[in-house]
Amino acid sequence: MDSILTISSTVFEQLQKPTLAFLIAGMLLAALGSKFEIPDPVYKFIVIVLLLKVGMSAGISIRDADLMSLVVPALGAAIVGIAIVLLGSRTLARLRGVSTVDGLATAGLFGAVSASTLAAGMAILDDGGIAYEGFIGALYPFMDIAALVTAIVMAKLSSARRAAPEVSINSDGTLAAGGPRTGAAPCEDTDNASLVRGILVDTFRSPAISALLAGLALGVLAEPDSVYKSFYEPLFRGLLSILMLIMGMEAWSRFAELRKVAHAYILYGMIAPLIHGLLGFGVGLIAHELTGFSAGGVVLLAVMAASSSDISGPPTLRGALPEANPSAYVGTSTGLGTPVAIFSIPLFIALSEVLI
Repeated sequence: MDSILTISSTVFEQLQKPTLAFLIAGMLLAALGSKFEIPDPVYKFIVIVLLLKVGMSAGISIRDADLMSLVVPALGAAIVGIAIVLLGSRTLARLRGVSTVDGLATAGLFGAVSASTLAAGMAILDDGGIAYEGFIGALYPFMDIAALVTAIVMAKLSSARRAAPEVSINSDGTLAAGGPRTGAAPCEDTDNASLVRGILVDTFRSPAISALLAGLALGVLAEPDSVYKSFYEPLFRGLLSILMLIMGMEAWSRFAELRKVAHAYILYGMIAPLIHGLLGFGVGLIAHELTGFSAGGVVLLAVMAASSSDISGPPTLRGALPEANPSAYVGTSTGLGTPVAIFSIPLFIALSEVLI
């Protein structure tokens, strides 16, 4: 009973924090039909600044980080990203009314990471005085890229299998449909390898990943401490509050898109972030036992797992899987997945207080 009361009180307190309050305010503005809007160039500028800040913060911290302390959480992040896609391929992608490609695209988006949700988690931990590893932002690309690549490759292979004619040779020498193709494996291996290379290149070239990796490289290889402290750090919370307003309005507007697709997506969008977050939390606990990974780090790994990409994922999927329905994967992610993930942050904080 005491644990339930602790979790409940923590959740209530976190809902009053600025980050979540601005998200709720954005949803209310959209629900009331407000004409308030942020120009798209301003939105992109905010996202790039936040990602550069997160990347530089991680890079500066990596300089003095113990290699093993970073490797174990990074490996865990990649495993979680892949596991989320595989789980989605066995659940959502097999439900009635859900095509395999749409299901895998949605799972890929949920396996990838929302930089804004990660930033929100960092802000909430900072407000609560909860310490976490400075290199936590460096875990973002490991989970993000692993999930997107896994989802896109699985979807491409699934489409190729359905489209390719399956031919077998009968005993009399005639051809018959329905059997396995002969001599196709080398070609398939070559095509798959080229596909994976192309996906990796596109992912690394995406604006979000590029900004994050640029900030990471600057933090590790250069000395951006002065500009980081005088420009990026002071602007972080103010820009994040504006981003939360935008995300709240976007989340509300996406609810309408979900009416066009199967109800399975609504169920997935509400439940998956919690399951994924608990999966990330469990991997974080393993890292905690092996390397002393902090309680705050465990929470942020859970937040990354619970989040669904709202920046790098959609354009990557749209370019790699044009046949997938954006109303399905973007609507589910932004309309349900993102708010559920952000509102679950207090839950993971409370769990860390009870278990660590």
